[in-house]
Amino acid sequence: MTNDYLLVDGYNIIFAWDELKKLAEDNLDHAREKLINTLSNYQGVRKCNLIIVFDAYMVKGSVGSVIKQGNVYVVYTREAETADSYIERTTALLRRDGAVFPFGKESGDPHKKNNIRVATSDGLEQVIIMSQGAVRVSASELYDEVHVVNKHIRGHIDRIRPVKNNMLIDNLDPEAAQWLENLRREK
Repeated sequence: MTNDYLLVDGYNIIFAWDELKKLAEDNLDHAREKLINTLSNYQGVRKCNLIIVFDAYMVKGSVGSVIKQGNVYVVYTREAETADSYIERTTALLRRDGAVFPFGKESGDPHKKNNIRVATSDGLEQVIIMSQGAVRVSASELYDEVHVVNKHIRGHIDRIRPVKNNMLIDNLDPEAAQWLENLRREK
């Protein structure tokens, strides 16, 4: 893994993106899954250590959990812990010299500086994480980055997708196609 980290305040992003906000009004679980899947695609292109943090501070008895879902880590905080406090603590941990990835085997190079970005539109949280040396990414900036990545993914799929009719001529370089066309016309 790289030394690039993106910590995402999950609910902050859900309620900042119109599509997810609308989905959350009907079903918060679906909105969470959509965000996780969307950011998993993003991580696949950006190759950063991605941690999505969801508040569980009002969930009675929650001990917190970390789940690896695809290539991203999904954190549910423990009771009485906000996503903000978890993100602040993790940012401080990763800023220390030689700090490595907090969850298991994956880690960056302990001799390289960690590049930490935090996605949230919470103004106070942005000030705190910037004071700890992290770069803030607003919800709208992350939305724009995700859409650029999705466009890249769609372009890649379009390039490797077989042509509609799957005709041999459509898959040949121009010179070979012209040779076959001449042969067909008996030139």
